[in-house]
Amino acid sequence: MGKLNETDFDTLIARRLKELRSERNWSLDELAKQSGMSRATLSRLENAEVSGSASMLGKLCKAYGLTMSRFMLMVEDQFQPLIKKAAQSVWLDPETEFRRCSVSPPAANLSGEVLYCELPANAFISYDGTPRQGLEHHLVLVEGALNITVEGRCHSLTTGDCLRFQIFGSSSYKAMDVGAKYYLFIV
Repeated sequence: MGKLNETDFDTLIARRLKELRSERNWSLDELAKQSGMSRATLSRLENAEVSGSASMLGKLCKAYGLTMSRFMLMVEDQFQPLIKKAAQSVWLDPETEFRRCSVSPPAANLSGEVLYCELPANAFISYDGTPRQGLEHHLVLVEGALNITVEGRCHSLTTGDCLRFQIFGSSSYKAMDVGAKYYLFIV
C-alpha cells in the first residue's frame, strides 16, 4: 500500500468504523452508549466529515475491545513483511497535532507493533481505558521530555529513557516544553 494522505486515511478510518459497528449489529445509539460519545459525532466520523482525534478513536477502540494500533492495522488491511519508510501510514490528531506513524508492517494476525510518535511541546493526550487488560508497552524516548501517567503514577522521561509498563486502566502523555519523539513497542 502506498503512502496515504490524511483525507484518504480519514476515509479508510470512517469505512472501518462503519464496518465494526455493522459487524456487531449496533445502532449509532448503542455505539454512543458503549463509547460515551454523541450519536451526531459518531455519524460525522463514520461519514468522514471530521477527523477523529486520539481521544475519540481511543473511546471507540475501547468500546470495540481493540487497541488503537490494532484498529489502525485493520484500516490498512494488507500484510507485507517489509514496509518502506515512505509507505508507513501517518496519522495526525487534529486537536493536538500528535503524529503517529505505524512503523511495523500491518498484519491482522500478528500482535507485536512498533509506532513512532511525535507529541508537540506542551501537548497532552489521554486514554480512558484499555481494550485489553495488561497490554504491555515499551516506550523509548528518542528526543525531548515526556511525562507519562499510568494508573495514577507519573513517570518523567528524558532523551534515551525507556519505560516498560502494562495498561489496566487510564493513561496520559504530556510533552514538556521541548516536545517529545518516541518509539512505542506494543506486545
